[in-house]
Amino acid sequence: MLANKKGGFFSKFLSSKKEYPVLAAIAAGLYPILFYFTNNFTLVNSWQHVGFFVLFFLCVPILIFLIAHKVSRISYFVPFRKYILPFLNVFTFLFLMGICHYAGIQKKISLVFIPLAMLVSFFLYRYFKKLIILQFILAVIGLITLMFSIINRPSFSKEWTMQPDDIEQVLFKKTPNVYFIQPDGYSNFSELEKGYYQLDTHDLKFFLEENGFKNYPGFRSNYASTLSSNSSLFMMKHHYYNNGRNMGEAIDARNIIVSENPVLTIFKNNGYKTCLILAKQYLLLNKPKVGFDYSNITVSDVPYISAGLDKGSDVFSDLNEAMLDIDEKPKFYFIEFFNPGHIENRKSKSKGREGERDLWIESLERSNTKLKRLVSTIKKNDPNSLIIIAADHGGYVGLDYGAEIYNKTNDKDLINSIFSSTLSIHWPDQEAPSFDQKFKSSVNIFRILFSYLIEDTRYLEGLQDDESYILIQKGAPKGVYKYLDADGNATFENFSIFKLK
Repeated sequence: MLANKKGGFFSKFLSSKKEYPVLAAIAAGLYPILFYFTNNFTLVNSWQHVGFFVLFFLCVPILIFLIAHKVSRISYFVPFRKYILPFLNVFTFLFLMGICHYAGIQKKISLVFIPLAMLVSFFLYRYFKKLIILQFILAVIGLITLMFSIINRPSFSKEWTMQPDDIEQVLFKKTPNVYFIQPDGYSNFSELEKGYYQLDTHDLKFFLEENGFKNYPGFRSNYASTLSSNSSLFMMKHHYYNNGRNMGEAIDARNIIVSENPVLTIFKNNGYKTCLILAKQYLLLNKPKVGFDYSNITVSDVPYISAGLDKGSDVFSDLNEAMLDIDEKPKFYFIEFFNPGHIENRKSKSKGREGERDLWIESLERSNTKLKRLVSTIKKNDPNSLIIIAADHGGYVGLDYGAEIYNKTNDKDLINSIFSSTLSIHWPDQEAPSFDQKFKSSVNIFRILFSYLIEDTRYLEGLQDDESYILIQKGAPKGVYKYLDADGNATFENFSIFKLK
């Protein structure tokens, strides 16, 4: 009986002479919404995003379809009336799917959709209602996929965020302004001179040494991507990709980095004003609450659909503006820019191992120029400050494309290319602490810095293991693996043998 009712409903719908402009508009926009939410849930998990997508993917098309349907009744348009709704439906569906796929409007591709939609509407307008049914079937499948994705999404355990001691209550004995500069994907000088890089690093290396910096060879990141590395950095703890339960983007990483973490808490507890200066919107894509006192990019400036790597802000002018703040409070600045970055992530866009290496070297030169300018600006206006230059991970040079980091390899040079990251520090009065040899990996940077600022070594007992971890998708059973041990030696151990510390 249910089947008959369904059959009756579809039969009535298909045989009806009604044109259903509202239904056609909803059919065109519903699946693209569900597609984008399923594939980008960590970027759209807010009611703001839900409202945006409902408005622009459903309400706006409904309005356009209704207006077009009304206009089509004008005598001049009557001969074309049968094509108008099918054209709008097909074009809207393709246009919105294009936005979802490319995280924005691609003008050239969108123009291709116009003649394609015209052809479909001209030849298949008789099957328009069947197309609507097909789009709703896709939407149902999309809804089921999204629900399964949400239900099966690994729960976020806060256990890893707990500190092993009371470091969040420390009181500084030294309060210099602190500048944390993060050039994305900048491998350590010690790695750039060998392996797949084979570069002369003397230019920037000597510039930093002449400006009172101490370089730390062999330094490395603990994780291979910006979000996974920085969430560990600011939490001063290992997350092991949510204790091995998460095989994708680090869960809630952006909120951890820019909203609330022990590093921000400690600086604020010690009277610091915290400043976030970003070259691009990448860390703000899911519109998190910004816990920094100042941010050069506001959440309201961040588009609802974006890859976050489009042209952003000028970190130099924004830093100069922030430094003009006459507030007598000491300042903590987190400055991030995306040079040199890592090689092209997609195989389809890669220029191959040598081509990507050449492009990375060009980006490295731009990074060196930016670092020199930033250091010169800071040294001129704040000569005795604490300046840390620390990358989030390596440049992946030696791979054909970035996504290959998830393929198992025994090549030590490739592993180092993924994790090796630069660390150079300008210590006030050029007096490095006696324990600075403990700088080996990014997870411990701030714990060591805080020990210097409080002039007490007891919190060094809470240092994390200087190990590096990777997500493996090919070449071994999928999972989280230790790739470098605490001494920087290459290894390959499945995460399941570890216990959360």
